[in-house]
Amino acid sequence: MNTLQKNILVVTALILSFGIGFLFGGRGSDHTALSFTNLEGAPTTVDLASVWKAWGLLEERFVPATTTKTITSQDHVWGIIEGLARSYDDPYTVFLPPLQSQSFEEDIRGEFGGVGIEIGFRDDILTVIAPLKGTPGDKAGILSGDFIVDIDGQGTQAMTIDEAIDHIRGDVGTEVVLTIAREGEQEFLTIPVIRDIIEVPTLDHGLRDDEVYVISLYNFGGTAVDEMRKALRAFVESGTNKLILDLRGNPGGYLEAAVEISSWFLPIGEIVVIEDFGSDKEKLVHRSKGYDIIEDDWNIVILVDGGSASASEILAGALQEHNVGVLIGEKTFGKGSVQELVDVTEDTSLKITIARWLTPNGISISNNGLMPDYEVDITSEDLEADRDPQLDAALAFLNTGTVPEAVVEEESAE
Repeated sequence: MNTLQKNILVVTALILSFGIGFLFGGRGSDHTALSFTNLEGAPTTVDLASVWKAWGLLEERFVPATTTKTITSQDHVWGIIEGLARSYDDPYTVFLPPLQSQSFEEDIRGEFGGVGIEIGFRDDILTVIAPLKGTPGDKAGILSGDFIVDIDGQGTQAMTIDEAIDHIRGDVGTEVVLTIAREGEQEFLTIPVIRDIIEVPTLDHGLRDDEVYVISLYNFGGTAVDEMRKALRAFVESGTNKLILDLRGNPGGYLEAAVEISSWFLPIGEIVVIEDFGSDKEKLVHRSKGYDIIEDDWNIVILVDGGSASASEILAGALQEHNVGVLIGEKTFGKGSVQELVDVTEDTSLKITIARWLTPNGISISNNGLMPDYEVDITSEDLEADRDPQLDAALAFLNTGTVPEAVVEEESAE
């Protein structure tokens, strides 16, 4: 176990010890619960007496540590719903009380400053899925796979995704300080980032001198389909039959974009992705629309890494399992779930995970992500030296039909 892992374990142990002190520090007491009204809609198969009793005990005994903050009964209601959402043990299922709900709407409209990183949970730790190209986070040196330990000195262990986003976001021109745990580093990294309006390019493409065409797709946003169409047309007109589709650091976007882009590579009717709503509900199968421009002599490599998530995994999984292209790089992030925003009241909402994505062969993306056909890592030494062994492996495969054994053996040994 390295120093960084020990540090994380120590932090966890301290939190647990603090909690145990409270668990065993109280005194038992009998109490008659308060009476409550407007309970229609409550589940009839669940005994909620313990909830009302706990609330009654708190109302009777609790003394605030400060007199400067007033907590209302409505705040307690929001807290109950928030705790209920947390009990489903899904970091993407969260309750948004009034202020957070308003902030979420601002997120959708883009009325905020950010740092340009996509975040999610890996092994219950807040993790950078990918820094978006050219954004403040990217320029500050944040990497895919970085664990965010603190945001402006506030620990992230108990934060939801939306709470973390709310802390990272802020006025344009202001600073947010992220404390990062990074694989291979013995100490935490402190990275200050200046917030800005986030403008992310969708796609870059071009023909290399070695006659390999490279399309780098950075997200599956609103312009992705049109830009991908133009890039593929340019690839066809270039006269080469060697294509690299680079999805590294692509955190995803719209499902419709992933299906549309997959349709350029797959015959009509082939499964792109399966939307699984649970064992008692019918699955929804998303199929190729059959634009299918692929020629028999095309050779395609898809580059992926730990920053490839969501729609990236849908596209990469479909092309891999239909034997359209070979995956090279690192295991993808594993963000394969679908969220729906549902109003609870006029100014509050629940963001609920309603489905999970399955590859055409029925493999859950959320469980482990996608494994590349050839696993090739990029080390910190590679980054410092501006080397790209994953791209080198892709070029070797397109020229020889395989990845050099030395590269695969080296990565397997690690």
